[in-house]
Amino acid sequence: MTTPGQPVDGLTDFAELMAHEQEFNGDQVDPAVRTRRRRRGLLITAVCLVLMLAVTGGYIGWALTAPVDPPTATTRAPEVPVGDAVAMAAPPVAASAISIAGADAYLGATASGTWSATGTGEPFPIASITKLITALVILDASPLASADDPGPTITFGKADHDLYDVYYVQGATIAPMPTGTSMSLHDALAAMLIPSASNYAEALSSRVFGSQDAFLRATRDWLAAHGLAGTTVAEPTGISPRNTSTPADLLAIAKLAAANPAIAQIVATSSITIPGAGALHNTNGLLGTSGITGLKTGNLGEGTHSLLYTATLDVGAGAPLSVTGVVLGGASRESVNTTVVAALESIRSGFHQVPVASAGQEVGSISTPWGSTATLVIAETASIFTWSDTPIEMTMDIDTPPTYRDGTVVGGVTWTAGPNTVTAPVKILGSVEPPTEWWRLTHPSELGSFWGAGD
Repeated sequence: MTTPGQPVDGLTDFAELMAHEQEFNGDQVDPAVRTRRRRRGLLITAVCLVLMLAVTGGYIGWALTAPVDPPTATTRAPEVPVGDAVAMAAPPVAASAISIAGADAYLGATASGTWSATGTGEPFPIASITKLITALVILDASPLASADDPGPTITFGKADHDLYDVYYVQGATIAPMPTGTSMSLHDALAAMLIPSASNYAEALSSRVFGSQDAFLRATRDWLAAHGLAGTTVAEPTGISPRNTSTPADLLAIAKLAAANPAIAQIVATSSITIPGAGALHNTNGLLGTSGITGLKTGNLGEGTHSLLYTATLDVGAGAPLSVTGVVLGGASRESVNTTVVAALESIRSGFHQVPVASAGQEVGSISTPWGSTATLVIAETASIFTWSDTPIEMTMDIDTPPTYRDGTVVGGVTWTAGPNTVTAPVKILGSVEPPTEWWRLTHPSELGSFWGAGD
């Protein structure tokens, strides 16, 4: 049942349909029908606009705040350098050997035994190096308490004085020894070792042991006690070619001599004046050169020049290195000296700083989907201290930084060689800018999901 004046729904729809047809045909349309139509259209339009604005506003808000993928870092490991290899020239002598203490971390634990050697290793005539053994055997029997301890007084008689002429005619090195000369054991050892006086070697060893036979028995016992099976001593001066030793034994003898305070002080003395013996000069012309601190020369003529030496080398590796060496069978004293200095210089130059990086060196880059980029560079120049061509290992560690601004440190590069490690920081060169609003609005596929994570 309908209210009077209210059109029935079906009649209303029919009226509007007729109105549409009238309007299409150009006929007049009932004003009431036209008003209703307009209102309905306006309502539909308004609803569509509201929906469109809601969707657009939601998209804009999402696009401007949606998460984006973080910048991507690409690294390029710097080339690992190789230090220059040390070239140790083969010495022009019959045999040689070198021991180095204080550098095991660089050269290996065996360096303090025999680090390098040439020749066959067989016994070779040692000439006046014998006098170093004579001194060690004497001090084993009559030790001095310290380097400055004079020890007992030795008085030389006519038989001792006559040794001057005996060795003079043999062409051996000698020093004055007037009959009745008295001096301390320390000074007598100095007269034997510094100028290499053979008459003092025999006279002193006879005085301490009573006879040469007793001295030689004591010497054999001393050599056996120290495991020096490669060494033979037939007399105390070295004038006999039967006095022989191996390079390995001589390194051990040198270390025993250097460890004795009295001997170490004497062999490091370039010249001395002793009452009765006069002014004496060391036969080792290398003292004070290239760090050399001792020990003893020896020669039996052309082709038999030898040197047993110690040296202290400051190579920048912390404590100085202790070098013990021997060369046997050189052509001349000058050639032997040249060989020793060259060997020590090679060791010294073998310890060096190897440059591994320079400030500003590029090691990577940072990029973003929106086109902002920056460079990863090493922030500081770096070098590492090492020996010769010891392999250098490198690692690079890059972290996610809190900010991608110019100068931000993002990690480091570390180099290791032997016992040493050095690290240089890696920083950002240039800044990574955030995406613009326009990029966000125009790149929805590169933003987080509009409908939520996982949709």
